Amino acid sequence: MSITDGELAVAAAEAGAAALRARYGTALARVDKGAGDFATAADLDAERAVLDLLRAARPRDEVLAEESGRTGPGGSERVWLVDPLCGTLNYAARTMLASVNVALRVGATTTVAACADPFAGEVFWTEGSRAHVRRDGVDEQIIPSARSRLVEVNLDPPFPNEATFRAVRLLADPGFEARFRPRVVSTTLAVAWVAAGRRAAYVTDGQLRDSVHFASGIALCRAAGCVVTGIRGQPLHTGVGGLLVAADEETHAALSALVDRQFAAGHAQL
Repeated sequence: MSITDGELAVAAAEAGAAALRARYGTALARVDKGAGDFATAADLDAERAVLDLLRAARPRDEVLAEESGRTGPGGSERVWLVDPLCGTLNYAARTMLASVNVALRVGATTTVAACADPFAGEVFWTEGSRAHVRRDGVDEQIIPSARSRLVEVNLDPPFPNEATFRAVRLLADPGFEARFRPRVVSTTLAVAWVAAGRRAAYVTDGQLRDSVHFASGIALCRAAGCVVTGIRGQPLHTGVGGLLVAADEETHAALSALVDRQFAAGHAQL
């Protein structure tokens, strides 16, 4: 029996989530990746579970995975992007904020995506036109909302624009404090939460093209109808890079103005 790309993405993300639940709370060997980054045995187990399903169902596709890199037939137009454990430090510290991200890029377009929360038992997923959350096998369409005023801000390096922009300075802006409330969960599960109306927006610096961490969340937000741009409101993956995703145009405009203020101040000091 054939399986659609969307259902395969969900199944693969769920398999990775099951591997993470099995390892949670146990002693975990760490693999140093440099610059303070590391992987654990749980990352490797989850990636293996995801890749086993993808390779069995789509042997002609390429895979770009966080831990094992690019594998499969070279030159394929279809590339699966796999982040087996987004929030490794949270997970290793026994904090239940993590996700498994699986996305399929065909050419330049991400066509399907899934983001599984291993502890809430939820999978956020899309086949392109709409976004859903699956709980206990039941799908519910998700709709963005800025009602919470909660804005996730990624404070983790790298900071390619640090001469003119740092996310931590955004939190100290009186305009941010007057309108929004910051949150930092340190996993791109929070990008899916914007699509689901649980967060008003998400802001990060960085060059995110081909990112296994962000591909799923970006696809979910686009399918749900969020406003998705680079950090200065420019088309995604252009200019200074970064990501500013918001539930609606008003929220996006307000955050863009705050970001622009910081860039302007930074340029004045150069």
